[in-house]
Amino acid sequence: MSALTVRDVQKRFGSVEVLKGINLEMGSGEFTVLVGPSGCGKSTLLNIIAGLERQSSGSIQIGGRVVDDVPPKDRDIAMVFQSYALYPSMTVRQNITFGMECRNVPRPKRDEAVARVAKLLQIDALLDRKPSQLSGGQRQRVAMGRALVRDPLLFLFDEPLSNLDAQLRVEMRMEIKQLHQRLGSTIVYVTHDQIEAMTLATRIAVMRQGVVQQFADPETVYNRPANLFVARFMGAPPMNTLSARLEATAEGTVAAIGQGEAAIRLPVPAGTEGWIGREVVLGIRPECIAEPTRHFSDAPDAVLTIAAPVEMIEPTGAETIVVLRIGDDRALGRVSPDLRHRLGETARFAVDTRKISLFDPATGDRIA
Repeated sequence: MSALTVRDVQKRFGSVEVLKGINLEMGSGEFTVLVGPSGCGKSTLLNIIAGLERQSSGSIQIGGRVVDDVPPKDRDIAMVFQSYALYPSMTVRQNITFGMECRNVPRPKRDEAVARVAKLLQIDALLDRKPSQLSGGQRQRVAMGRALVRDPLLFLFDEPLSNLDAQLRVEMRMEIKQLHQRLGSTIVYVTHDQIEAMTLATRIAVMRQGVVQQFADPETVYNRPANLFVARFMGAPPMNTLSARLEATAEGTVAAIGQGEAAIRLPVPAGTEGWIGREVVLGIRPECIAEPTRHFSDAPDAVLTIAAPVEMIEPTGAETIVVLRIGDDRALGRVSPDLRHRLGETARFAVDTRKISLFDPATGDRIA
């Protein structure tokens, strides 16, 4: 039985259509991340699942039960908000148990639940403090604890880490992932941060303008994006997308980037023969462009060496991002920080062609 089914959900605010026929299905124990740019509809979808908004059409099922007319308190969900939503006049203990008191849960069970989640989230020493005495990370733990004491069918997280600084965000991300691994809970998590999506999710729903562009596991979304939007949105830095033209050679089909003898020709996946002689968009991740001494695992035959001018250098510590001119486009590569490229020089780079993607320039859809 599915933990959550979203079927043909649409949402309109007046004449503005925010969600355009969303279909998603989650199994028990899945961690699904809704990711996309601001205004894509991900938080609206989460609010509809929670019952805080009513869809214009379509249906929501939680645990096999249609909940379209069920109020939020009866949907067997728990929600963690971006703003923490803690009661400032209550202690941590009171914040965690408030919902249980409203449901008339006996005090011994409340105390047992608080002790369990406090130990799980390492907030035992904070139970008698007020929210104003807590750091941002501690407040987020309390908000999570308030959700965890319910033991619901479905946890909903609405950008819970966006108010934290970078280091604390990394720490809390690890805590949420470990929490999911320990509890096996079913989670729907909204974020605009692609790294959060990649590291936390068992499946990612990439959204744009109220439409799910791709719903798949992180590896598939990253390595086989469904279209140019997903390719350019997911990843930091994003996938390089280069104008190319497919040509037939004795060795097989290649993508020619640039013009004439100066063009760089890269082998492309099989099944693209119907595109020979036509323009395509070639996608390749920055980590697939590196120094010639880089070993790309087990496929040396798939690695080609190219020469390209260096237009910009961005040291990041663990690696250096180089901006290259390939044909008429710019491309990013990742090289060792020990390399000392000079601006304007033409340097040699290794290209791992196994992960090349091809897209239709007219529709943006994936070809191969």
